[in-house]
Amino acid sequence: MNQLPVQNPVIRWYSYISPIIFFLVFAVSCKSVHVPDQELSESELLIENSTEELDEIRTIDTAAVKALISQKEKVAESYKPSAKIDFDILHTDLDLSFDYQRQAVLGKAELTIRPFFYPTGELVLDAQDFEFDEIFFIQNGKQESVRYDYDEEKIHIHLPGELTKTDTFQIVLDYTAFPERNAGAGSEAIIDTKGLYFIDPLDTVPDKPRMIWTQGETAHNSKWFPTIDSPNNKFTQLIKLTVSDTLITVGNGELVKQESLGDGMRKDYWEMKLPHSAYLAAFVVGDFGKVEAEWENVPLGYYVEKGYEKGAGKVFKNTPEMIGFFSELLGVRYPWPKYDQIVVRDFVSGAMENTTASIFMEELRLTEREAIDSEWDYIIAHELFHQWFGDYVTTESWANLTLNEGFANYSEFLWNEYKYGRDEAKLKLIVEMENYFAEAETKQVDLIRYDYAEAEDMFDSHSYSKGGVILHMLREYLGAEAFFAGVRHYLERHSFDNVEVNDLRIAFEKVSGEDLNWFFNQWFLDKGHPELQFEVDYSDPKNVQISVTQQQDLATTPLYRLPLDVSWYEGNERISKRFMITKAFQKIDLGNENPVELIFLDEEKNMLAQKYVEMDAGQMRKQFKTSGFGIARYEALDSLAAWEAMTELESIIPEALDDEFWSVRESALTILQGHSDWLEDSPELARKIAHMAENDERNSVRAGALDVLTAFGPDEYYATFLKLASDSSYLVAGSALMGLVSIEPEKIDPAVIEGFAGEGNFRMVIPVADYYLTNSVTGKGAWFMDQAKAISGQGLYYYLGYFSEYFSSFPEEGKADAVDFLLGKMRKDARSYIRLGAFQALLGFSDDEEVLKKTREVAALETDAELTMYYEYFLEVMKDEN
Repeated sequence: MNQLPVQNPVIRWYSYISPIIFFLVFAVSCKSVHVPDQELSESELLIENSTEELDEIRTIDTAAVKALISQKEKVAESYKPSAKIDFDILHTDLDLSFDYQRQAVLGKAELTIRPFFYPTGELVLDAQDFEFDEIFFIQNGKQESVRYDYDEEKIHIHLPGELTKTDTFQIVLDYTAFPERNAGAGSEAIIDTKGLYFIDPLDTVPDKPRMIWTQGETAHNSKWFPTIDSPNNKFTQLIKLTVSDTLITVGNGELVKQESLGDGMRKDYWEMKLPHSAYLAAFVVGDFGKVEAEWENVPLGYYVEKGYEKGAGKVFKNTPEMIGFFSELLGVRYPWPKYDQIVVRDFVSGAMENTTASIFMEELRLTEREAIDSEWDYIIAHELFHQWFGDYVTTESWANLTLNEGFANYSEFLWNEYKYGRDEAKLKLIVEMENYFAEAETKQVDLIRYDYAEAEDMFDSHSYSKGGVILHMLREYLGAEAFFAGVRHYLERHSFDNVEVNDLRIAFEKVSGEDLNWFFNQWFLDKGHPELQFEVDYSDPKNVQISVTQQQDLATTPLYRLPLDVSWYEGNERISKRFMITKAFQKIDLGNENPVELIFLDEEKNMLAQKYVEMDAGQMRKQFKTSGFGIARYEALDSLAAWEAMTELESIIPEALDDEFWSVRESALTILQGHSDWLEDSPELARKIAHMAENDERNSVRAGALDVLTAFGPDEYYATFLKLASDSSYLVAGSALMGLVSIEPEKIDPAVIEGFAGEGNFRMVIPVADYYLTNSVTGKGAWFMDQAKAISGQGLYYYLGYFSEYFSSFPEEGKADAVDFLLGKMRKDARSYIRLGAFQALLGFSDDEEVLKKTREVAALETDAELTMYYEYFLEVMKDEN
């Protein structure tokens, strides 16, 4: 889910405290010591004789020393080491059943353990919100009851005597776990901390299946079984699940046995014969359908609610190819006996990479038709790559999270590059850069950081996006062959083990033969990023000069050592040179032999840096027409649109519509949608767009073409819209239907629109809703409410605005029920974006003080800090307006 120089930077800084303090203290004390035998200068006499000034200097220096001490003490106190290993859990055996009424887990755990190194007489296990019965110690076949102390988070077990690292023993615990107790907000990536979730446990929500699923990252699995809940402790496991014999279970490892218990109950045995960390232990219980596949005799299962199997077959269809591609690329075969992917309701993250059993959010629950436009490969690749990076080789501490998440993030680029081409991969890379830059505006921290307040704080765009981009830069620097050889060495050397960032650096150094401390120091062990100001001097076309200034704040950010790729075109030939930037200000002679009118700096967009270079619209147009990289042409088109360079844009739009990179075509259509008047004088261009709507190979481009036709003149394209509103792609059909509802009301038969009112996909529901609103169609309250209850995921967020507008416009249609529905979503929905959408929809009833009052009451219960700020701001605005 959810990525070192020679020594830890925090330790290094702390080790320097003594000499620095000594120097400052010595400097202060020197000012107060009179040396009578030494002849003083006039300035020294002035200082010596000015007692008032001397006292002020002493005060300033003393304050500086105190501030420095305070800063260094804070660094030392905030250091979060990897968990100390006092005991090694070798095997975990769990026997579980479930109390749906109390939302409790009834468990028996038998843990096989031995002391790690030092002799000890006390075992401490993580166990959050449990109730325990008697606890037994077993060694050499002898069982005895042992004393324990419990504080609702950890259980301290008093062993019969002091044990050494040669003593292996078992601890047996009977318990009841209550995951609902003391659960709270998690992180940006994982929004809750229950560890185990009962979904509709009392079967009270219509059309919502009962489920149980787990989510253990970071230290939440100790909400349902006692363990050492840190990533640097690995064990094998057996989980036995007692469930109704009508239900399906999925767990880590292999299903080795199913035992009928009678009375409609069954016990399933899931065994993990290879070790993994506690946070990766998982299971799911529910009434699932299963799609079966395989890769080289490794069984694959795609589990989803019954009725969605055909959709799951399409959504996950690339899994076998992905496993084969990653196995070959990494040089390490997929290491586990099977791989299951399970789609559940109300998941608290996008997905989670439990060993052999990844769990996904319900947005991947699609019908066969919806799956035509499925673009979930990125998240499927991400979780699959974790089976190597995170599960097979695991970070030893959350401070090193990017060793898990950075690699998983980079897998999305790697899969796109292999499957869909370099331009699509680079588009993904740009998105990751922008994610990081957006976060860096308010937060800049070391990528590897031991001073986090909570482990959940590590799940941010630094660990994910920045980590992935940095790995790509390292690949570009070393070359792909050396990079993947280093990755293979890293995986083989640390299989089924735990790692820190130095292990990764050393792996690359072993393969490449190059000292890479400089790279890891500036990117992994420091904060920030380069801010580069470029000036290009074309005055001598045969000797272009480039000036580079690193403008980042050097007080808090490194002066970077950066490989800079500069390229240009001579006819159809592309020429590229690499220069190493090592100075705050550096001049580069391009050394071109033939005249050059335009150069490209990082044309392929490989560098994580904010780059500033002055280019005019003419140069950007030339970039579009010259560059052989789709991502550079996309950048040119996007920049010209941002600059509102209409002349240049209009001249290249026809060419952009023919571009081989779909994103360039799509971007051109987006521009045209805002400037549809350009089609008035170009019937040929209008015909071209109509042709694209029916024939482009990319459905998102076809939909974009339909949006342009809607903006240009929907009445002229009635036949096209009517035909494509029944297209197999919902992306295309939704845009076509929006075109239909945009036609003049007297020119469209209402029965045509009503013919689509039974569609359940939000892309079809929204145009129908828009039609009802635009034409003030009453009597549709039940339809609006039914759709709100049926639509899930992001589609619901988009729909809620229409829902709110209808019931605020026609309160007699069921305003009270609509408000209650929205308040319920705002109060209880696990997804923050749905709670946000519900709040925004409730503001549509802001003229009703009673609704505002209830909205404020629910807003006061919100635990997400960003949502709380958003709520407070807009509620204050509403208060002022009312």
